[in-house]
Amino acid sequence: MSNESSFDQARAVIPGGVNSPVRAFRSVGGAPRFMVSGRGPYITDVEGREYVDLVCSWGPLLLGHAHPAVLDAVHEAVSRGLSFGASTPAETELAEAVIARLAPVTRPLPERAAAPTAPDDVPDPARSPSAAPVVEQLRLVSTGTEATMTAIRLARGVTGRPLVVKFSGHYHGHSDGLLADAGSGLATLALPASAGVPAEIAGQTLVLPYNDREAVRAAFAEFGPRIAAIIVEAAAANMGVVAPSPGFNAFLADTAHAAGALLIVDEVLTGFRVSPAGWLGLEPVAADIVTFGKVIGGGMPLAGLGARREIMEHLAPIGPVYQAGTLSGNPVAVAAGLATLRAADAAVYARVDEVAGVISSAVSEALDAAGVEHAVSRAGNLFSIQFQSTLATDYAGAQRQDAFRYGPFFHAMLDAGVSLPPSAYEAWFVSAAHDDAAVSRVLEALPAAARAAASAQP
Repeated sequence: MSNESSFDQARAVIPGGVNSPVRAFRSVGGAPRFMVSGRGPYITDVEGREYVDLVCSWGPLLLGHAHPAVLDAVHEAVSRGLSFGASTPAETELAEAVIARLAPVTRPLPERAAAPTAPDDVPDPARSPSAAPVVEQLRLVSTGTEATMTAIRLARGVTGRPLVVKFSGHYHGHSDGLLADAGSGLATLALPASAGVPAEIAGQTLVLPYNDREAVRAAFAEFGPRIAAIIVEAAAANMGVVAPSPGFNAFLADTAHAAGALLIVDEVLTGFRVSPAGWLGLEPVAADIVTFGKVIGGGMPLAGLGARREIMEHLAPIGPVYQAGTLSGNPVAVAAGLATLRAADAAVYARVDEVAGVISSAVSEALDAAGVEHAVSRAGNLFSIQFQSTLATDYAGAQRQDAFRYGPFFHAMLDAGVSLPPSAYEAWFVSAAHDDAAVSRVLEALPAAARAAASAQP
């Protein structure tokens, strides 16, 4: 069986032949690879070809594919049953593990939270110390979309307000209210970004340029009393990697709190990947609700949202904000996530950071040698290429790059046995399993890929 025939067979019974659009290779061309196995830093397709994997299932595989501790935990859980529709002790253990990892991250005292920082300053650390943790309780769900959807419903339930602020180029799942495009001005209600999304629902969202403080101020000046929350990726990773400008996330917290709104920090991608406490471990801010996914499921469908107790107690069954899920806290998924977090020690993060640094630097060196204008954007150990000389700070800037160069670059790497994200607007992921041999294969593939990018035509 070939990848082409697998794709043809899939297209007959699955829309577009894929169950998530980016897998279709539309932005890079060609037939997608159909994978059958993974081990350590490698994946193998239906033709038996092995690739160094720099996708890592879009982030969950911090330890690499088929890590023994994760497999052992999953096998043990499976031996006891696949699902019970009832609570299990392991759900509590996972919640405790997540809360313990975030324990060093604290929020300002409530009376200080309403005082905004100077417009363009990084917040004074003297304002931040507090014994109050950011996350005191966790609700498990099955997907990142469920986590962000529930977080927004929770914020609206807590505040009694309808509107949500999000940023252009940030992806928070495919719930209707978050599939919204910017309107005609910086402080106008959004328009639907997908067929099937009613304008009335998209109009409950304000879509602003990322890293733009003036746009945030304008939105709150116009709509402040109606805004329930700001939702932001902790570090943007769905328009390529674009880190927040210094102090931007703290500015969002202060602006939201001054207006009586909440800040939702989406750590579905960054959570427990860029540090033991996620992005909040690198840049603590006064988040009100935090969403998690990817790593906390260890490769299985699992996500969650957390907040301080007085917010979480608005959720059913003790509060009026309804949320439910038959497979929420699935015991097999919980086992995978718990094993991943327990195995992810300081050595794991040190290795992931090291590999990300080596590969991202080598990408830049290869493109420099080929005379290709580019910038390598990093946020912790997440990184991506921008085919332009100036590093973008928002979605409009990311879209100005010569994205046509990515397809030839991607296919040259694929032909050399390296699997990259099939889009110029996605983050690259590495794992602690990427040993020197795997890294060497990536480095050896880069010069030819850089030359392919250099010769690409629009």
